[in-house]
Amino acid sequence: MKKPKKKESLSDATAENGNGSSGDNAIDEMIRRFTTKHEEKEVDKYFRALVKLEGSDLHMKVGQPPIVRVHGTLKPLNRGPVEVEEMTRLLFPMMNDRTRRIFDEDGGCDFAYTIEVDDVEWRFRVNMFQQLGKIGLVARRVNNFIPDFEGLHLPPTMETLCHHDQGMILLAGVTGSGKSTTIASMLNFINRHYIRHILTLEDPIEFVFQDNKCLINQREVGIDVVDFGIGMKHAVREDPDIILVGELRDEETFMTAINAAETGHLVFGTIHASTSPSTIGRILDLFPEDMHSAIRSAIAMNMKAIIAQKLLKSIKPGVGRVPTCEIMTFNPTVKKLVLEERDHSLFDAIRIGEEEGMQDFTSSLKKLIDDELIDRPTAFQVAPNKEELKMRLKGINVSQPGII
Repeated sequence: MKKPKKKESLSDATAENGNGSSGDNAIDEMIRRFTTKHEEKEVDKYFRALVKLEGSDLHMKVGQPPIVRVHGTLKPLNRGPVEVEEMTRLLFPMMNDRTRRIFDEDGGCDFAYTIEVDDVEWRFRVNMFQQLGKIGLVARRVNNFIPDFEGLHLPPTMETLCHHDQGMILLAGVTGSGKSTTIASMLNFINRHYIRHILTLEDPIEFVFQDNKCLINQREVGIDVVDFGIGMKHAVREDPDIILVGELRDEETFMTAINAAETGHLVFGTIHASTSPSTIGRILDLFPEDMHSAIRSAIAMNMKAIIAQKLLKSIKPGVGRVPTCEIMTFNPTVKKLVLEERDHSLFDAIRIGEEEGMQDFTSSLKKLIDDELIDRPTAFQVAPNKEELKMRLKGINVSQPGII
């Protein structure tokens, strides 16, 4: 009985017959793999329209014209509805074998998409999905330019956090709250001021960084590495000083990230949570209850800050949207409350910690109003405590030392 033929590797092919002919073919295939350029597709015209209109998102749904979101408002493009056959013809060529397999198995997939507009390369974060048995798409435009903290209207504490050399910093918020942009701004600050090796693991890659003082390597899940687990296993062997792990979505990803923080790395990540204190519970939800005490200890020892963020429509000319931020840094009081499972008191700790750079959403909203970046109706619509915001706007500060 014959043994099954061993799968040929690149090195095997190069050595075959001693003449390297098969090896040359394999190398040619590798060159094609890593140098293939974007092929023009019919759907690209709608992505170009999004860029020209300076929109943030492109929506494509059967029975509707393509719709773009500009400064938070949805606007249809000037054409008729896209029907089923045309939508399939437009969208399916965007997927490769891997993303098409995920789409078929899961009913949706995420990937990055790149086109050139006026000789400038633009990247988009694409979600392809099925709804009512039809294919649809939502694509987020990623800015080529990474704004600094002042350009994003972020508080000074964000710069202070960039000076840490070890630990974990999390950005919390819903999808579309600007978490990735804020982290990109923080990494770009580090890139301008420190000599470090930054490694990002993303699904998909959004901002593409240019090396300045830092050496920056960016790996995309599904293209450069199979999954987050393997990517993080590789990461700690690739001599990084700083690691961006993208979204902390499961137990394995968080444990690998917190272990990296424990071993001397500065780790950035994002998580879906509405406030900084509620992020603690969101992390614990990833784990069985018998592990919660150990996870609280790991959080208290390694977390440097949790920033919760929301985007609000601005009233200032030339400014589309601005972030309102809640910042919780891990001073001794916050660490103690986390260890004692007194998460409900963390909101008070944030208010008391304003002199240390912390701020709650109420303080953030007041400052945005004072700076004439948002109007009062917008602030009160999202304010967690409307009465407290009213008092702050009247100059009455309700934070009281010693309430914890």
